[in-house]
Parts: sequence; structure tokens; C-alpha cells
Amino acid sequence: MASPKVWFITGTSSGFGRSMTEYALSKGDIVVATLRKPQVLSDLEARYSADKLLVLKVDVTRQEDIDEAFARTRSVFGRLDVVFNNAGYALATEIEGTSDDKARELFETNFWGATNVSRAAVKFFREVNEVGKGGTILQVSSVAGFHALPGMSYYAASKYALEGFSDGLTKELPASWNINICIIEPGVFNTNGNSAAMMLPQHPAYADESFPASVLRQMLEGAVMEGDADKLTRTVYEVVQGGKIPKRLPMGLDALEALNFRIDNLKATVDETKGWSVDLRRADGGLRIRA
Repeated sequence: MASPKVWFITGTSSGFGRSMTEYALSKGDIVVATLRKPQVLSDLEARYSADKLLVLKVDVTRQEDIDEAFARTRSVFGRLDVVFNNAGYALATEIEGTSDDKARELFETNFWGATNVSRAAVKFFREVNEVGKGGTILQVSSVAGFHALPGMSYYAASKYALEGFSDGLTKELPASWNINICIIEPGVFNTNGNSAAMMLPQHPAYADESFPASVLRQMLEGAVMEGDADKLTRTVYEVVQGGKIPKRLPMGLDALEALNFRIDNLKATVDETKGWSVDLRRADGGLRIRA
């Protein structure tokens, strides 16, 4: 019988993080649950013993919190199989309605927090786990990571950046380390984490109800999203159990529709602009880097 997996999950107070924590525990796995307010998980701590659930206070914008959490994981369990890199939040308003402070705070969590957790995870998989055992990093991105929506541009930018980072990291890791990275791209899902989406005041220049950002704002206010967060986490869990980890995992028919839309647009761009690139090489040659 296979040993239970050890999961390191960020942002476990609500949403996908809470759901994955509950599901992994219910399947007999071990969870290191990190969040800014550990008391939120007191109900789970009452149900599960310390050899199954370790709850740690972690603010992913603080490198010392991240380092301490991975050190505790090492000292308590001595190994790690899966990192569910989930901590983050959405910010909804126009670019002109977003202060620099709000935008930077968003990136500190959604991008820098996630990338610093990723770096710590890679080091743990390589240096703490048995040689060649590796591990899996599940990067919780969004459909916004490839399909920006009006009125959520900074949120989309943070996810685009995370996807670029993750794609690059995947290419840097040698196969012998056996470290898999999967970018999870959920469409619209209903979670209590939706309340973390910060709806900032609308910029007056965009107040016309027919403007794209205004239309989206009206849709979001009081909306109940159709996606089931628990079904997503169960599906992701089964993908991990299956052992064949895809580089990307769009989740939901809306995400697949948006991805196909993006693919079609990119193909159209290639067809429309390739003529401008035919004769741009140096006459005397030089290094050519291929994809």
C-alpha cells in the first residue's frame, strides 16, 4: 500500500485551499496547512491528529514565514510530495482606478508570494526528499492568466506573470530531479474565497454602463458562480494520484472556451503578421534560438 502523500497548501482559510485541505485529509493524506489566521482551521485541528495535520501561520509576502514553514515541514514529516500553491486574491477595477499601492500589494501575494513558495519547494524536493523522488508544484492561476477581462487587468497581469515564471521554471529543471509543475487555470468557480475579490471604487471616466468594465462589474455584483470548487479540488487530487502531471490544467468548460478563443486569436496573429518577419535576419548570420 502506497504511503500517504504529504501536501503543503497555502491559502487554506477559504476557497480552493480549504477545499483541498479537507479532501486530502479525508483521503488519508497528510497536510501542512498554511494561512495568515490559523484559528480559522480550529475545527479541522479538533478532528485530525498532529501526525495528519500541521497548521502554520504563514503570510506568503514574508520570506521568513515561508522559510520557517518549509523548515517545520522537514522537521515534522521529513518529506514532501505536493505543493498546492494557492494563496492569492482578485482585484476588480479599472487600471486607472487602481493605486500603485493596491497593485503592488496584489503582486506581492499573487506573484512574489507564489514564486517564493515555488523556489522553496524546488529546494526541498531536491535537497530534502530522497534523491530522484522529486515532487509536484500545483500553481493555482486562473483563466485570467491567458484571457484578461476588462476591469481586472492587474489581477490578470499577476497571473500572466505567474504563468510565465512557471513555464520558465519548468524548462530550467533537469529531468533527473523529477519535479513536475502544473499550472491550474480555473474558470469561474463559486467559493467563499470569492469574497476576497476586492471590488475597488470605479473610476468616473468608466462609469458609462455600456463600457466593458462596467458590464463586468454589474455581472460580478452578487453573482453566484456556476463552478463547484469541491469538484475542482477532487479532480486535481485525482490528477496528482494518477501520476501523469500535465503542464497546464484548464478547469471548466468556460476555461476551455476561453483557451480556444486565445489559440484562435494567436493563430490569426501569426497569419496576419508573418510576412513582416520573413526578411529580418542579419546578412552575415548569427545565433538562432529555437523554441
